[in-house]
Amino acid sequence: MAKNQQELDGLLKKLKGVAKILHLDIVDGKFAPNHSLDFAYHLSPNFRYQAHLMIKNPELWIYKNRRHIDIFIPQFEAIESPSTYITWMKELHKPVAFAIKPETKVKILQPYLSAIDTILVLTVHPGFYGSKYLPAELTKISQIKKINPHIKAIVDGGMNPKTIPQATKAGADFFVSGSYITTSTHPQKAMKELEQALQ
Repeated sequence: MAKNQQELDGLLKKLKGVAKILHLDIVDGKFAPNHSLDFAYHLSPNFRYQAHLMIKNPELWIYKNRRHIDIFIPQFEAIESPSTYITWMKELHKPVAFAIKPETKVKILQPYLSAIDTILVLTVHPGFYGSKYLPAELTKISQIKKINPHIKAIVDGGMNPKTIPQATKAGADFFVSGSYITTSTHPQKAMKELEQALQ
């Protein structure tokens, strides 16, 4: 998350050598009550990127940024026609991924789960760093994998050495850690602590 290029540059510098893939939180102030990366930013070529789109009408943003982002993860709730969106992603040769808010029930996703590659389960309310961790959301992973065992589950929100084992036990494949690493004075050490918690 960054409010301007200066803040983004500081984060990119801090994370060099810490992570290979960076998770960009794009927030437009409409879908969630905050702003992040909603300016004409420049990214470093030192990383690969996935973008979590907490924005209304994410298709326009995706079209503009389709060449330098590996995985687009719009909020399922912001997509008007999931079937049309899934077809479009396949045409772009991009993984089909969605994020779901804590309020969204798995049954709403059910008709589309067989065509989805990756699902991001939010264990916080979207839009801010350091929001309250909601462990009950982890139960959605087993519900989703029961319908599509091949789907990859990302857990995003409140991930630290204490919570990451819970997410692993719940069946998560990938983990997004924001403030635990970015606000650390020793981000390399913080990353190692997360990796150790996974073992």
